Amino acid sequence: MNTFKNTLEKNCDENYSPELLSKLAEKMPLTEDNILLNLLVEAVAVIPLNTIEFGRLSITGLRYLLSYTHEEEPLFATPEYEVFRYGAILAAKQVSNEAYNTLMEQLPNLEQIRQENPVQIKNKIIDDHQKVAKELEPLVKLIDFRRIKGQILVNIIEPLGITPIEIILNVYRYNTLSFNSDLNDTRGNYVYDESACGSKLIIEDNGKVVCAPNNLTDWQSVSVKVALGNKDVFEWDVIIEKCCTSAAVGVCASENFNYETWAGYQATGWVLSSQGSSVNSNVWLGNYCPSFGDGTKITVHLDMNKRTCAFTVNGTKYPEVLAWNNLPSKLYPVVSLKYPGRFRIQPHKK
Repeated sequence: MNTFKNTLEKNCDENYSPELLSKLAEKMPLTEDNILLNLLVEAVAVIPLNTIEFGRLSITGLRYLLSYTHEEEPLFATPEYEVFRYGAILAAKQVSNEAYNTLMEQLPNLEQIRQENPVQIKNKIIDDHQKVAKELEPLVKLIDFRRIKGQILVNIIEPLGITPIEIILNVYRYNTLSFNSDLNDTRGNYVYDESACGSKLIIEDNGKVVCAPNNLTDWQSVSVKVALGNKDVFEWDVIIEKCCTSAAVGVCASENFNYETWAGYQATGWVLSSQGSSVNSNVWLGNYCPSFGDGTKITVHLDMNKRTCAFTVNGTKYPEVLAWNNLPSKLYPVVSLKYPGRFRIQPHKK
């Protein structure tokens, strides 16, 4: 089972986990203790749904994925609108080619929405929309519409007529009453990856905390499981519960990255050090921000549309690091620490 898990983790971009999940979900019950299905779910969860071709993941497989990630908080790579989009188009595909083609036109992906802001969609009546709604019904209960921006709900989702109006109204009520909701647009948590971790670092609290033992006198690094790319904007918080000399927070690429040493020394590591310097390839650019220590909250702002990175430190946002103009198309959140370092990672709370 460990070999199977390691294979999925190392090959999540190229394996057949969506197909395997689809086949097994048809034959196995939705139970919490089904280890094989749960491993497949975790493997599919870190793949953005909009990169999985329609036909690879069945509605039953998608339902299991959403059911598992709805109750648990594993790492999940897909924003909630893209979850709805994928499920709705998949449901339409079960009804007719015409319904499928119509929804492909009516449901742009998030990248298209950002390019066409404000959102302007020519609403077109969906033939058999009631049949599409019926196919979509088991999935709708597992989608958190509160995570979808109000403009998208009003201009794109509600006019389709395939989502129960009471669900839409409940979200409108929630948005009205919640002046400053801290819900992110993507479910799940950032968690540190034991397979992408320095040999002496200790991962705790279900992957949310990494700490260095007292015999770790040289820096080691650890990254998060999910790859960030796909022309999106990502934000996460790192809480420095215990600082250390040259603590570092930032991003890395998986290619030629050595987790047994400090990320900032490496060509594929881009980090903010606790001295207040931005560092890459051991090139230190000082005076980015004041130095920081125990209790510091750092927010990383990674814009994969522009391939830029910026940081907020203790509530003060600093500009993009201009020297980092060579960021690759796929990056991972990373931290570097030694004793007595202890860092916690979490989705960004605005």
